[in-house]
Amino acid sequence: MIRKIHKYISLLVSIQLIAWTVSGTYFAFNNIDNIRGTAYRQTADFHSFDLVDFKSSYLAQEVRVLFRLGDPILVVEDENATAYFDATGKPVVELSKQQAIEIVSNKTNLMPVEAIRIDKLYRGSEFRGRDLPLYKVTTDSSDQVNVYLNAMSGEVTAIRSDSWRMWDFLWGLHIMDYVDRDDFHNIWLKVFSVLAIVTSLSGIVLFVISSVWWKRRQVKV
Repeated sequence: MIRKIHKYISLLVSIQLIAWTVSGTYFAFNNIDNIRGTAYRQTADFHSFDLVDFKSSYLAQEVRVLFRLGDPILVVEDENATAYFDATGKPVVELSKQQAIEIVSNKTNLMPVEAIRIDKLYRGSEFRGRDLPLYKVTTDSSDQVNVYLNAMSGEVTAIRSDSWRMWDFLWGLHIMDYVDRDDFHNIWLKVFSVLAIVTSLSGIVLFVISSVWWKRRQVKV
C-alpha cells in the first residue's frame, strides 16, 4: 500500500519538484539587484529642499519630496489617494512623452527610444504594484529593457529586462501562481507542499522496510 501511494504521489509532484529546483538554482546564482536593474540607474544628484516652503496644511500627512527635471515635487500620500504639488502648492501637470524620455536619459545609463502612456493595469504585467498612470519607456538595449516612470512625479518605479522576465517566469513556477505571479499563499502551492512532504516520508519508510537490516529483523522475529 505504501509503495502504491509513494509511486503515484511521486509521479504527481515530480514535475513541480523539478520546477522548484530549477527556479531555486536560478535565484541562488543571480543577484537580485541586477535583476531589478540597479546597474542601469544613474547616481542621483543631491538636492536640498525645505518642506516649510510648501503649505503647512499638507504636513499633517505623509509627504515626500522628489525632483522632476530639477524641480521639486511634493508627494502627499494618505490611505485613499496620492496627490502631487509643485513648489507653489499647485497640482503638477502630468509629464509629456518627451519629458519622460528626458528623465530616463538623465536617471539611467540607457538610450531611451519611445515613451508609451499606460493607464490600465492588466494581470501579470511587468509594472504590477505601481501607481497609474505610468510611462513605459523602451530603450535601445541588448536585454530589451523597459523603464517605468510615474507619470506625475517622474520617479523611476521599475526597470524590467529579459533577465527580470526570466526571473518573474521562474518565480511564477516556484510559487505556482502562473498568471499574477504574486500569490504565494495559493491553494496549489499548499497542496503540492504537503504532497512533497508525504512523498519524502513515504520514501524514507520504503527505504527502511526494504533494507537488509529490516528484512533480517523480520526473520528473527
